[in-house]
Amino acid sequence: MKDLFDLTGKVALVTGGSRGMGREMALAFAQHGADVIVASRKLDACETVAAEVRALGRRALPIAANVGRWADCDALVDAAYKEFGKVDVLVNNAGMSLLYDKLSNVTEAMFDKVVSLNLKGPYRLSALIGERMAEGDGGSIINISSVAGANPAPNAEPYGAAKAGLNNLTRSFAFALGPKVRVNSIMAGPFLTDISKAWDMEAFKERARTAIALQRGGEAHEIVGAALYLASAASSFTTGSVLRVDGGTH
Repeated sequence: MKDLFDLTGKVALVTGGSRGMGREMALAFAQHGADVIVASRKLDACETVAAEVRALGRRALPIAANVGRWADCDALVDAAYKEFGKVDVLVNNAGMSLLYDKLSNVTEAMFDKVVSLNLKGPYRLSALIGERMAEGDGGSIINISSVAGANPAPNAEPYGAAKAGLNNLTRSFAFALGPKVRVNSIMAGPFLTDISKAWDMEAFKERARTAIALQRGGEAHEIVGAALYLASAASSFTTGSVLRVDGGTH
């Protein structure tokens, strides 16, 4: 059973890999034998996680990249293949939302920033890396989506729309890149990562009692089981799926 989740000899690229769920996934992949490319906008933060990966006996490559920009995506892919010659697992984890008081106050720059990071970047990376995977030994692409993509709600319209698009891409890319590449999405519920620091936690806890079956938010490490499943041979017949890891969110 342990061999099902073995990633020995694999190379994983995790965007938004310097903190929160991205960091947890990067370290879990390393613990299961993978070398890891850690990408985020701040190089020093990537280097910190890369050092943690190396302490586990694996190779690591920290890269500063804003994956909302196609030029940065292209440079990231070039650097990854120059260093390792392949990418076996791509995790499109980088994402963000913005706060606004009313819909008409969402500026074009705000809208573009949210859609670029949550949708445009994953498209570009999946296209570039996925095609190389398909031409080679295959691989796994994991998109980190959100329940906001399936449960539209106020105050997250651009974010929810982008995540809905990411779920759509997941299914489309699964067919476009199959049969050698598997493409799946983790639809994450509310996780208590850095983003939750802006929440009214008392209001959240009250809402969680009725809106979430487990009556709480997730901890960053609780994404790891799903990520390991989708990255490894354990999910060899799973593609085009959207897996909810949301505590049972309505």
